[in-house]
Amino acid sequence: MYRYDEFDQEFVNERVAQFKDQVRRRLSGDLTEEQFKPLRLMNGLYLQLHAYMLRVAIPYGTLNSKQMRKLAHVARTYDRGYGHFTTRQNIQFNWPTLSDTPKILEELAEVQMHAIQTSGNCIRNVTSDQFAGAADDEFADPRVYAEILRQWSSLHPEFLFLPRKFKIAITGAPQDRAAVQVHDIGLQLTQNEQGEVGFVVFVGGGLGRTPMVGRKVRDFVPEKDLLSYCEAILRVYNRYGRRDNKYKARIKILMHETGLDDLKQEIETEFEAVKHTFLDLPREEVERINAYFAPPEFAALPAVSDVFEAEKATNPAFANFAKRNLNGHRAPGYTSVTISLKPIGGAPGDATDEQMEVVADLAERFGSDEIRVSHEQNLVLPHVKLDDLPTVFKILQANGLGTANAGLVTDMIACPGMDYCALANARSIPIAQEISERFEDIKRQQNIGDLKIKISGCINACGHHHVGHIGILGVDRKGEELYQITLGGSADENTSIGKIIGRGFPADEIADAVEKVVEAYLQHRESAEEPFIETYRRLGDAPFKEALYGTA
Repeated sequence: MYRYDEFDQEFVNERVAQFKDQVRRRLSGDLTEEQFKPLRLMNGLYLQLHAYMLRVAIPYGTLNSKQMRKLAHVARTYDRGYGHFTTRQNIQFNWPTLSDTPKILEELAEVQMHAIQTSGNCIRNVTSDQFAGAADDEFADPRVYAEILRQWSSLHPEFLFLPRKFKIAITGAPQDRAAVQVHDIGLQLTQNEQGEVGFVVFVGGGLGRTPMVGRKVRDFVPEKDLLSYCEAILRVYNRYGRRDNKYKARIKILMHETGLDDLKQEIETEFEAVKHTFLDLPREEVERINAYFAPPEFAALPAVSDVFEAEKATNPAFANFAKRNLNGHRAPGYTSVTISLKPIGGAPGDATDEQMEVVADLAERFGSDEIRVSHEQNLVLPHVKLDDLPTVFKILQANGLGTANAGLVTDMIACPGMDYCALANARSIPIAQEISERFEDIKRQQNIGDLKIKISGCINACGHHHVGHIGILGVDRKGEELYQITLGGSADENTSIGKIIGRGFPADEIADAVEKVVEAYLQHRESAEEPFIETYRRLGDAPFKEALYGTA
């Protein structure tokens, strides 16, 4: 994984010192809150309903055990003993004091972490596939290019004050696990007929008030042109993106108002102007960064582990975990392990300081010292021997981390909602907890199969409800929390935006409504192998509307 050089470390240290002085001036009254707000946001510090919230960057979701232990230390020392992993592969601390934040950032800098560009109208954390560098279906490791994009975008002098925040995602596998088509720029690694590495480029995806699927603007951008092509897109957006209305300031609105063909032409014209400048990406630079991401030295192991198979045969809980929480690995005898942060009745994405310490220990002992954060708010050990998995599972299970529900109905995405967020209209966490408890039975979950529920507490869609197979949006109606249901969303290689199918439900009825939707699916699916999303796409919303409202 990437390690700071002297420039990186000096850059972060100077930023911490600068922010420390800004906080001192705010606490002394030399800066008003209005003056301080843009400064704190540039350092990932928000003011929420009850306290400050610090959002820490985890670039492309990759960290090591030392960094995870530091996050545990921050949670224990400066917060209330837990952190919240987000859909941007970051972590949020919900209760730090303003006076403590410089010290937190100083300690994070000791382990090559920071909070720069986790907020504000800039290029945010570049996200990627949580199984990058390990997956058996991967074409190339996308983290190499995510790191190059991170270096290019950090304090980019032209793009620090964009019309609105800007998000990039990249994947290196045909199965999109990074939701690239709902990003401002989505990148899919590919090869041309000559065997050269390049990128399929999508532009104008995004959720929020106006959800849109990204439009393909290029079938192939050569590797050497990655930065110049992204620069061209950002320049066009920075020039033409609306600044008169923040709700219409995203590049998706520019795409909609300008049209695909005209916007493509603007991008291509700008690309021609910058492609032969200093933005060329030399092959030797790619190789230099790639060396940082060299995979561990995998042992020569048989593809089948007798230890693993024996444990599956005798331990039903382990068999359930193996069925749902493992992903195919490039090396025989290894697997990638999803650690669910969605225990029954828990707050999705939360981990205690003790649990973070456990994951750090497991990564060090059994996982080549690597940990990943998924955009679905779980953790991953990307390189684990099948032989070691029974031991790993026992430790996870003993620490509340052994939930065998990856991809199932209880593996929900949820934003913090009105329990924390000043922008929210409704609560998200209690809704997720109630639905989780409703579907607690693991056999029932397995019978339902793959089903993604995503919950947002407001139209900003931090819970990605628009792309949930079942999406839930909390809204305020005359002081009452109501929850709209959308169906048919997806954030994979077949991305789609869910459709609102009827009136909203009060908080005490939403779990019943979800159960009716699930039961309608079970009744109408052609076989147990037909997942929810395929049944919905085959039948449309009529049977689900009938189940919910009594009429099709």
